[in-house]
Amino acid sequence: MDTNEHSHLPAARTPIMDDKITGTTAAATKTRELAREMPGVRILAAQAFSRAAGAPLVHGNDIRLLKDAGENYAAWLDAIHAAEQTIHFENYIFHSDNIGWRFAEALISKAKSGVRVRVLYDWLGALTETSSRFWQKLREGGVDVRCFNPPRFDSPLGWVSRLHRKSLCVDNQVAFVSGLCVGQMWIGYPERNIPPWRDTGVEIWGPVVADVVQAFAHAWAEAGPELSEDELPAPDSIPVAGPVDLRILGSVASTAGLYRLEQLITVLAQKTLWLTDAYYVGSTSYVQALRHAAMDGVDVRLLVPGSSGDLTFLRPISRAGYRPLLEAGIRVFEWNGSMLHAKTAVADGRWARVGSSNLNMASWLGNWELDVAVENVEFARQMEEMYLKDLENATEIVLGDKNRVRPVESPAGTGAGRERRRLRRSGGSASRLTASALRVGNTVGAAITSRLVLGAAEAKIMTSGGVVLIVLAMIALLQPLLLVVPFSLIAGWMGVSLLMKARALRNTSMTHRQAGRNSDQASGKEDSQFRKNHCDPSPGTDGEPAGQEAGKSAQAPSSGSGDSADPAKRGDHASETPHEQNDEPQPEPLHQQKEAAIAPGSQASG
Repeated sequence: MDTNEHSHLPAARTPIMDDKITGTTAAATKTRELAREMPGVRILAAQAFSRAAGAPLVHGNDIRLLKDAGENYAAWLDAIHAAEQTIHFENYIFHSDNIGWRFAEALISKAKSGVRVRVLYDWLGALTETSSRFWQKLREGGVDVRCFNPPRFDSPLGWVSRLHRKSLCVDNQVAFVSGLCVGQMWIGYPERNIPPWRDTGVEIWGPVVADVVQAFAHAWAEAGPELSEDELPAPDSIPVAGPVDLRILGSVASTAGLYRLEQLITVLAQKTLWLTDAYYVGSTSYVQALRHAAMDGVDVRLLVPGSSGDLTFLRPISRAGYRPLLEAGIRVFEWNGSMLHAKTAVADGRWARVGSSNLNMASWLGNWELDVAVENVEFARQMEEMYLKDLENATEIVLGDKNRVRPVESPAGTGAGRERRRLRRSGGSASRLTASALRVGNTVGAAITSRLVLGAAEAKIMTSGGVVLIVLAMIALLQPLLLVVPFSLIAGWMGVSLLMKARALRNTSMTHRQAGRNSDQASGKEDSQFRKNHCDPSPGTDGEPAGQEAGKSAQAPSSGSGDSADPAKRGDHASETPHEQNDEPQPEPLHQQKEAAIAPGSQASG
């Protein structure tokens, strides 16, 4: 595909950067040509993708690209209305607004008709957006509702891991994966002249649907009893639906499967890598991978929400993270609409990703996410066309005078200029504030540890961080209780939680030890029974073992006429010295008795 189709958009490279790139371009081109001539390289890449993501490539599927809520919500509701057996619906936020109630009514209607309907929502996501009456209505209507990871006293920091997925599975035959939550803002507010949020999802059919159901079942089991095995479909039980190869990236907390995959895609991209992300806060290693790809001649682009929606004083902070990207020749664009919430990627016209994961450490390591990785030329072509269409409603960010990060200004009378000014007045969002706070933390941490080379654009972030630390120091001096009391409460809470966990571990260990003792006792009884039945020597004439008979015969002359039956004499005999006792005939050792019982002839021949 001609990447210069939108050549009217100004490039971000500088003459200095072109000099840096020139030295590696020829070698990189040669390497890519060799890679195209080697089918084994592609096989090796596919194997690397599977191992890095922990997700196998599933063949025989079909997929449909869905843009915005107009297409996604309509497809979701159609599938829900057509459900006959099961509906599995997991989402980060269900807003209890007009759209939320519309979905609630559809789910309740199917539950009353006998369909097994399960809804899984995130505690933090629904904390301020969903009323308790909403969940009560669903439960009263027969819907099985569970809350993911509510706060627990024994886990003070457990709430950090969130269910950020957005998926819907119906009858184990069709599944939807997207970045859309359930809420009116994805439809927009026409009466207030606020357009819909921009977002992307997919509808999939085929054997890969089984992996989506498995991902839901895994998260569902975190909030209660597991699904029964007969409700989990096997891939071969779902018929082939098309020629598309897919992977379901069902990330769980702390596994970093998608992070490894994103790094691999960045390393293996040869021509293009176009990214869309709602809350981009790239890690140092990921930023370096993007930079090296761009310096190697790959057309790397990043589309993010417009800073016009942020609070005024945070706009420089939001853009400060772009500087290292721009310096390497990566093109960065800001969306001019109300909110860009999509999380997508497309590379080399062959590989694409759609789902819930953002390009930040919260998604890569902290959250439960769900994405679809597609290896199909036709689908990648559709993704590229959608991306170029989105760029028509975006503003490119460049390095301007004095090497500062700034947008390419549109004329005051153009639609893009008016849109940015109108949205600037509309205020910011909590999520963008969070992303900006993460950028501040990353930059301040890098400045303190000196582990990252910082530029002039980060100076404003460092200034903000320094001011915050000075304010905290002043509070500690003037009103120490304002810091001491919260710290004491948090430290006490963590201390109690550690004691509770230690006690639980101790109880578990004691239970396992007791079970081990019981097992040993049962084994000992079985061993004793075995010895009694199989390991005793042949019986004597009066029914006693031969060894005991021989012992009695040896003791008979010294016992006189019944002396051995006298208790007093038995006591005298027991008081003999060990040396004297050793002169007495001893019974055969147990292992020799066992050998005699199993193979009598062998003892005689020995």
